[in-house]
Amino acid sequence: MSTSKLKQRVVRHSPSRGAGSPDVWGIYEPDTGSIQYICADPSTKKAALIDVVWNFEPKNYRFTTESMDQVLDIVRDNGLTVAWVLDTHPHADHVMASAHLKDRTGAPTAIGDRIHDIAAIWANIYNLPDAFHPDRHFDRLLAEGETFRIGNLDVRVMLSPGHTLGSITYVCGDAAFTHDTLMQPDVGTSRADFPGGESAQLWDSIQDILALPADTRLFVGHDYGAEGRDEPMWEATVAEHKARNQHVKDGTAREDWIKRRDARDATLPLPDRILAALQINLRGGRLPQVEDDGHAYLKLPVNRF
Repeated sequence: MSTSKLKQRVVRHSPSRGAGSPDVWGIYEPDTGSIQYICADPSTKKAALIDVVWNFEPKNYRFTTESMDQVLDIVRDNGLTVAWVLDTHPHADHVMASAHLKDRTGAPTAIGDRIHDIAAIWANIYNLPDAFHPDRHFDRLLAEGETFRIGNLDVRVMLSPGHTLGSITYVCGDAAFTHDTLMQPDVGTSRADFPGGESAQLWDSIQDILALPADTRLFVGHDYGAEGRDEPMWEATVAEHKARNQHVKDGTAREDWIKRRDARDATLPLPDRILAALQINLRGGRLPQVEDDGHAYLKLPVNRF
């Protein structure tokens, strides 16, 4: 599913719980059901922006900046300074704002280092063998177990493949940004059928996330709503997921989940932005080079999917 049933823009603050715990703002983007995050050190006011959206309207192929503007307004209103612009993976359902945010804040961009492998897959799909250069498109490529800092807070990188083969989770104190692995407990888990994805890997990644301390706040990448709920949600603890996540709560058998996930994924269409988004996101959120008429163009594979 690529378009959210939840139409309102929502911002929520999840406050720091004390020493070593970040302030987190979640900003819901309704067109794609994406949640964008600000993760900030309360003591230094340094912040990371995570998975921010560059708004793209696929019917007319036009871009606007209201989501990144909204995120930067929250940064300003709370006296924060952007130290990092982070993405968890090259998104299929929205266009990343990373390059624009670097231009506007001066902060370095980062993503997982296995983006090299994702770029190779999609360079073949697009027949663009020399289009994507992650070492040039991002300032830092982060490996499994690598650490960096947001102010005085340590951030650890967990490789979390399955949705893509290079997805990563950022663990900052008692907060983990788990991208497209888990959905909210009343929804379940994310798809694993994109090129390079694999349900068995996603299961293992989810189990690693659920092995974090029980009170860890897990911040998911998307919410498309659930029966009986008309407000977007994106935060739940490890304990809450283990108790009531519809797909992976305690007692769920690995093979049963894989069978269920694969069957569900086989019914899902491609997100309506994927073929445009990946061509831009694998360039760090940049359009292809402008041609001699002053316009940029995207290449779309026909009858490939």
